[in-house]
Amino acid sequence: MSLIIKKCNKCNALVEVLNDCKCENCGISCCGEPMQVVSANNKEYSFEKHLPVVEVCGNYIIVSVSHVMEEKHYIQWIALATDNTLGKKFLKPSDTAKAIFPYVKGSRVYAYCNIHGLWTAEVE
Repeated sequence: MSLIIKKCNKCNALVEVLNDCKCENCGISCCGEPMQVVSANNKEYSFEKHLPVVEVCGNYIIVSVSHVMEEKHYIQWIALATDNTLGKKFLKPSDTAKAIFPYVKGSRVYAYCNIHGLWTAEVE
């Protein structure tokens, strides 16, 4: 299972897509415009850290992101996607960017920064 997120370029609203419309000139809209798919980054490009780091602890993984958690800039949520499961932990600026999920080799973890978007890593 892959995580598909769409974003409104006007108001920054986010939606998680379970099954998007395949019709021509159709799909999810917001503020009168089609929402855009948010691509997940998997390489760091700046001094700010966004990539989720996975630590395997027995039957669980600890997913953390070494990122500031300030009112105007923070990790909004961390997610785990497997072939048939999606788990998500929502965060507030005062939280630590960390989540615990069941260990599933080959799954993907995601972190969403309110400013720099979606980031992903594979669970080894």
